Amino acid sequence: MKILVIHGPNLNLLGKREPDIYGTFTLDDINGRITALARELGADVSFFQSNHEGELVQKIQDAMGVYQAIVINPGAYTHTSVALRDALSSTGIPAVETHISNVYKREEFRRHSYIAGVAAGQITGFGADSYLLALRAAVGIIKSGAEKKR
Repeated sequence: MKILVIHGPNLNLLGKREPDIYGTFTLDDINGRITALARELGADVSFFQSNHEGELVQKIQDAMGVYQAIVINPGAYTHTSVALRDALSSTGIPAVETHISNVYKREEFRRHSYIAGVAAGQITGFGADSYLLALRAAVGIIKSGAEKKR
């Protein structure tokens, strides 16, 4: 089972960027924890980070036929990008939206997600563990789909 983990804009700055909100862990720390959990769960994960909307859209489109699920932290594009929403919707690949901070406890504009309506689910507010919970959800979705095909 192959899962693509997508990190959106500014997540490359984790560990430096607003540690009071995002913590002191780095993107490499998160990817390492995801890789370890993926091994335990029998999943193969790949990672992609970009600050550019078009690159994220292209990566989602390129995932068709390659990955069975996507874990995505769209960062600020959560609240602005119809293009990411359309890319996720058009691929048919189940996606789990995740956020490190609890976006519903932050500024009003962060409480709207263009992604949530096309995602299988959303996990927010558990720090780096949000990614691990999202990975578990993605694995569950894949296994559930496999069971339905039997």
